Amino acid sequence: MKHLQRPVRRALLVVHVAVSVAWLGLSLGLLTLGLTAYTTQDPTLTLASYRAMKVFADWLLAPVALVTLGSGLVLSLGTPWGLARHRWVWIKFWLTLATAAATIFALRPEIAHAAAEGVPDSSLVAAPVVSTTAYLFMTAVSVLKPWGLTRRGRRLRESGKGRARRAWVAAGQGEFP
Repeated sequence: MKHLQRPVRRALLVVHVAVSVAWLGLSLGLLTLGLTAYTTQDPTLTLASYRAMKVFADWLLAPVALVTLGSGLVLSLGTPWGLARHRWVWIKFWLTLATAAATIFALRPEIAHAAAEGVPDSSLVAAPVVSTTAYLFMTAVSVLKPWGLTRRGRRLRESGKGRARRAWVAAGQGEFP
């Protein structure tokens, strides 16, 4: 894929960071509501908490997850980072894909079931704990960029050095540094 022009890349980066932060915030909100529903002795509050979770799940979770996944994918393919060149990008992609799928296909139906039944459900505490941990981990990985290149990234870097070396020599610049 051709690299994104700077204004497009920057706008897409703002979108990606904003929706990623929104996803983390939604997860913390769901955790708060899930804890409230699970720990209260008031059945009315349990039902109200699950119904509030359902509003978030019905209107926000899937779009935020999909925009996060899509914007991250376009950013990785449209920048020098690449999708499979650096381990941190590759790991973030697979974690985002897994958490988006779990959100859409497992968490949303479970929230809908709890909102209909109003019975305390420990899985609606555990799921937001796992997702919040995953999002915080992905945030740290984005900032720290650990682990270096993948095998593919090393191969691409080496082939790039080979091209640069050939161009250097062909231009009569002498020995390649």
